Amino acid sequence: MNRQQRRAAGYFVLLAGVALGYALLYQWGMAHLEGRPVTFVHALEVTVQSFTSTGYGEDAPWTTAPMHVLVILMQLSGLVLLVLSLPLFVAPWIERRLEVDAPTRTDATDHVVVAGFSERGETLVNELTAANVPYVLLIDDRETARRLHEDGRDVVRGDPETVEGFVAANVDEARSVVLDDADERNAMMALSVRERRDDVRIVSFAEEPDAATYLEYAGADDVLSPHDILGRSLADKVTSTISTDLGETVTVGEDFTVAEMPIQQASDLDGVTLAESRIRERTGAHVIGAWFAGAFVGGPDPDRTIDRNTILLVAGPERALHDLKDLTLAEHRTHGRGPVVVAGHGDVGSTVKNVLDSQGIENTVVDREDGPSVDVVGDVSDPGILAEAGADDANALVLALGEDTQTVFATLVAREEYDELDVVARVDEADAASKVYAAGADYVMALATVSGRMLADTILGEDVMSLDTGVTIVRTTAPDLAGSTLASANVRARTGCTVIAVERDGVVHADLDPDFGIERDDTLVVAGSDEDVAAFNDLVGNAPA
Repeated sequence: MNRQQRRAAGYFVLLAGVALGYALLYQWGMAHLEGRPVTFVHALEVTVQSFTSTGYGEDAPWTTAPMHVLVILMQLSGLVLLVLSLPLFVAPWIERRLEVDAPTRTDATDHVVVAGFSERGETLVNELTAANVPYVLLIDDRETARRLHEDGRDVVRGDPETVEGFVAANVDEARSVVLDDADERNAMMALSVRERRDDVRIVSFAEEPDAATYLEYAGADDVLSPHDILGRSLADKVTSTISTDLGETVTVGEDFTVAEMPIQQASDLDGVTLAESRIRERTGAHVIGAWFAGAFVGGPDPDRTIDRNTILLVAGPERALHDLKDLTLAEHRTHGRGPVVVAGHGDVGSTVKNVLDSQGIENTVVDREDGPSVDVVGDVSDPGILAEAGADDANALVLALGEDTQTVFATLVAREEYDELDVVARVDEADAASKVYAAGADYVMALATVSGRMLADTILGEDVMSLDTGVTIVRTTAPDLAGSTLASANVRARTGCTVIAVERDGVVHADLDPDFGIERDDTLVVAGSDEDVAAFNDLVGNAPA
């Protein structure tokens, strides 16, 4: 007997006991107080009539006060028992009838099966949706599967640790399988997939670096470590922030590159509007979007002011981007760089240090616990520890701490003590990024977002390219826009996306004016958030692959 059944049994025992008790009292009262004896069955009938408010027939009215009190108590008790039954039984019964369970199998083809579902899996699903690639989430928990199904996700309820679960997800027709759960479950799922199908590509996450080898033994083709991915991305971001290197870029065609450009304090671009910056005239690059304190804006207003809290999304020939990079750097920061302070020496922090070491960038590691690679032992939120680590002369501080609350507080301290210090931080939860930006960080990377986008890049290849900060760049066709100009298509206003280039007959056209005509066989390069790209696909008639 489950909990609900035990609750129902207890309720009906209580109801029967109260009804029988009142029936006996009513029978006694009618005989000794009213002088009108009734049978027990009649007394029980009156009790039920009181509980259900259906009337009392020939017994009313009563002449004695105790009988009136008894009837009042019977009426109130019935009302209470009725009210109790609504939340305990009636409402759950109605909810169960209204619930729509997730399906237990699918006929999808050429899809991605995602076994398990985390925040990074949600990022992947958004990327797949933007790329018009079908997917199926394989979830064993009924409530989770139902909730995702009601949210519009493509879900199959089944056990991903069994062959039957993957059969229900139609793994025979899938293009790839993603394993997004604990390492032990991922290993079981990989074995189940391989038992059914040898040739499907399996991509798995490994929370612990040592688990990667075992997941490969179980059948995974690619094993990604979220902490390693985040550490490398943080190191790359620091390198591009303090040097003339472009950092992470996306190349389209032979000489057309998309990159992020953080603005340093006291640089030529700090404190001017986009119009005043004259970036296009001075460098040949053009701005297609920008992050202002972590919020992305496509095609920002020319009167918008850019400063150290701005990261530009720019496109153009690589030479033009290098010229623009020089404008984003403060002159006093490009000569005789100081060290980079790395706070935290866990999986992420150690990766950051290893990458910086490999690039010959001096660094100082701070951690609460001593270790072979730890230079300063202490709490980085202590101003004295920051000073001991050399923050006075440092070019950047990397906060690779394990708790988001620690990261917020450490950012507040660092920004208060060192106004010019570039602060690059990690967070576990994407929702915490806005708080760290508000605390004063120059750049924030979320573990789930970065690892989810790396997973999408691994699966989708060159047709969808993601930047760590949340922008997707898609190479796609636009059949419904054939014959339109960029001005008449009005893509940005209708979808939020920006058309940054058009590839035609092997030639990339990047210098697009409003009168540029779109032809049916053109490949458009479009940048925007996942939601914006999905809206673009709907607009131009791109059906799921």
